[in-house]
Amino acid sequence: MLRRRVIPCLDVADGRVVKGVRFVDLTDEGDPPPLAARYAAEGADELVFLDITASASIESRPTLLEVVRRTARETFIPLTVGGGVRSTTEMRDVLRAGADKVSINTAAVRDPGLIGRCARRFGSQAVVVAIDARRRTATVAETPAWEVVVRGGREPTDLDALEWATRVVELGAGELLVTSMDRDGTRAGFDTDLLRAIADRVPVPVIASGGAAGPDDFVTAVTVGRADAVLAASIFHRRQHSIAEVKRVMAAAGLPVRRTVGVAA
Repeated sequence: MLRRRVIPCLDVADGRVVKGVRFVDLTDEGDPPPLAARYAAEGADELVFLDITASASIESRPTLLEVVRRTARETFIPLTVGGGVRSTTEMRDVLRAGADKVSINTAAVRDPGLIGRCARRFGSQAVVVAIDARRRTATVAETPAWEVVVRGGREPTDLDALEWATRVVELGAGELLVTSMDRDGTRAGFDTDLLRAIADRVPVPVIASGGAAGPDDFVTAVTVGRADAVLAASIFHRRQHSIAEVKRVMAAAGLPVRRTVGVAA
């Protein structure tokens, strides 16, 4: 059985790690490379960098590329970088800077063909499509439905999240990063209905994002939401829970995880 991955996420704005609620009310959490090195030492399986300013301005790209280069020199675990990649040339630049995978979101919605072009040039294993989804239904009695939103949740698209997930995999995405915009930064737990609905439809790994409050949420994302990997930000940045603690709880629940020798829970 494949090991379940624990992935810290670093939202980056102007070269600094930030965190907020649904991408607003941001607070500074530190310099990305030292945080990334700390997480690697603590047992993170991968890292995700999301440049949350890139979709608004291409001027942030040189700053992000330098952050990626600095991080790649200090850490030796897989790194996914997302934010503002709109072409195969921009994806090439991010990979050359040291990323292993590139996440695309708004650009994929605007130009779905970008997914296939990137997959053909760099391989599907390097293409992650991020899906930010918000519930459409108002009551729990109704059949759940989710809409894809872009630009940090500020812009609705009228795309059905489940149909979009199926389509992007058909186009060449090798992995999906699924964020519940209703839960992001709220510490209310992952939207397991959303995760399970997508995981049941696609043959590629699904990363759960949005809402982690503690180790039990990671277990639920895998056992109920059927996620292959679980991502979180603030609980790790602020040392509310350690990666080792999360993995210990996951292992106790019978989930296969990569244990890091010498790292205390």
